[in-house]
Amino acid sequence: MNVDLIKANVRTIPDFPKPGILFRDITTVYKNADCLQELTRSLTAYYKDKGITKVLGIESRGYTMASILAQQLNAGFVFVRKPGKLPARAVQQSYQKEYGIDTIEIHEDALTPDDVVLIHDDLLATGGTMEATYNLVRKLGVTKVYLNCIIELVDLEGRKRLPADLDFYCPIVYRGE
Repeated sequence: MNVDLIKANVRTIPDFPKPGILFRDITTVYKNADCLQELTRSLTAYYKDKGITKVLGIESRGYTMASILAQQLNAGFVFVRKPGKLPARAVQQSYQKEYGIDTIEIHEDALTPDDVVLIHDDLLATGGTMEATYNLVRKLGVTKVYLNCIIELVDLEGRKRLPADLDFYCPIVYRGE
């Protein structure tokens, strides 16, 4: 992957959503056709032989690449949403974020124990949302899970919240930047 191309197109917004935070905005990567093609090619190549049957996109910036990957991998796409947004019966998982407690959910019939699942989000910060999504997948009996994001903020140590034995792929890393 051309990491320099992707990093050059990530917009950094200081003091958002609060003072002292450097927000990494992925929307500027997605609007660049070369970046979008590079991400699609690279991530598809990484996952093409893993037998993935469902790709989960975490609300909302995870939806873009997760749906592209699902299409490229000939897999289904599953929405991970905030409570009250899904129309059918759903299972929930609450988790601690840097700013308080949050909850996510997926449809209770979205996965089966036979599925091979790729969980995708745009960015891994403290790891709470990714951990909660992983726990939801496990509640539904899935045992084969892959984790992916595009950007990891290493200094926030989000990987510590994730099982160490899982295949976690993240091509863009920021350390103290």
